Amino acid sequence: MTTALHYLSGFNNQFETEAISGALPVGQFNPQKAPLGLYTEQFSSTAFTAPRAQNRRTWFYRKRPSVCQSDYQTYVQASWTSAPEPTPTPPSAMRWSPLTGNDTTNDFIDGVVSIASNGSVKEQVGIGIAHYGFNLSMKGRAMINADAEMLFVPHQGELQVKTECGCLTVAPGEIMVIPRGMKFSIDISENSARGYLCENYGHPLTLPERGPVGANGFANDRDFQYPVAWFEESDHSYELITKFSGHFYRNLLEHSPFDVVAWAGNSAPYKYDLSRFNVINTVSFDHPDPSIFTVLTSPSYAEGTANLDFVIFPPRWMVAEHTFRPPWFHRNVMSEFMGLIEGVYDAKEKGFEPGGFSLHNAMTPHGPEQAVFEKASNANLKPERYENTLAFMFESRYVLAPTAQMLNAPERQLDYPQCWAGLESKFTDNNES
Repeated sequence: MTTALHYLSGFNNQFETEAISGALPVGQFNPQKAPLGLYTEQFSSTAFTAPRAQNRRTWFYRKRPSVCQSDYQTYVQASWTSAPEPTPTPPSAMRWSPLTGNDTTNDFIDGVVSIASNGSVKEQVGIGIAHYGFNLSMKGRAMINADAEMLFVPHQGELQVKTECGCLTVAPGEIMVIPRGMKFSIDISENSARGYLCENYGHPLTLPERGPVGANGFANDRDFQYPVAWFEESDHSYELITKFSGHFYRNLLEHSPFDVVAWAGNSAPYKYDLSRFNVINTVSFDHPDPSIFTVLTSPSYAEGTANLDFVIFPPRWMVAEHTFRPPWFHRNVMSEFMGLIEGVYDAKEKGFEPGGFSLHNAMTPHGPEQAVFEKASNANLKPERYENTLAFMFESRYVLAPTAQMLNAPERQLDYPQCWAGLESKFTDNNES
């Protein structure tokens, strides 16, 4: 991988980029003979007939087409599972301490541990949530996830990523999305890397509508970065691992899968710096719905109800008057998985650590713990800057079923509901004589 990386800017733009001048054909995608003796290959991550605004496809100009491979053999990765999850799901509020057991002598592929999922990988509905932890680079190995688009949320260690479209680096405080079916390989320069992973089985992630906010704000298109064309010079062999319909398979390639000399299109991996999110918040009273913090969304068939929303809670000013400022107590038709990238989350004082996570499923009551409630109810309200914090949420209209491994994991905090134990009745009847 090159050391100084350059990027193309703009969410879902129609890009064109070439590592060698003249590698892209002009005026058409599929000439009778592609320039420089390259092969033409179309990569489609939506159906051919998807509406123009939703259609995602890229034309590759590569040294060898992807069909140059051998027959697949079964590969075992038992800790990375797919929906539907057969284990019954209790309607409890659940929280876990950071997972640490999966980052020993593993690369990314073997370092993924599933946490929860919903929908069905075969029906292409819902999501799968996992944690990755590994301390080895994927030397001589590459992967394809044919099941899902992959959203990476690092909380420790920079990822150095090779893809068919080029190279990216992704550090904590940034996110990365790799399209369904894209070949990739992940290296690390530090001792280990850990983070959260969301597999999106449904509609590819897109930017949410701004509505009355207007033309600017939230995540701006220009801040999403895509790789420039790059190809691997050497042709050493690779082991290609493919996740397909919830199972894993291996294939041996006699050449590099990263041999795309040029590409044109809009289906490509991208990264985004979360510090560039333009927070919109109240300047009067009351706590707006957390949907104002949505970075990316995968819509479902029900308008306004997401298959997946990716929401962040970054540093920001809080100025609401006459208002209980932390998240209120609520029950929600949406299922909420929360993780902490750094710092402290404003609704929790203890037990929610960077690398940890919580799950509040559909209609499961939750909200600020007792100590936070007392502090916020009696605070002297003035403009306050929330610093040292970066939390996120994967929110979905479908119930998230934890795996049996997670339900019984030693990291599960079985005493989590006790954080609300001190919330006693303070009711007084002012009409009493």
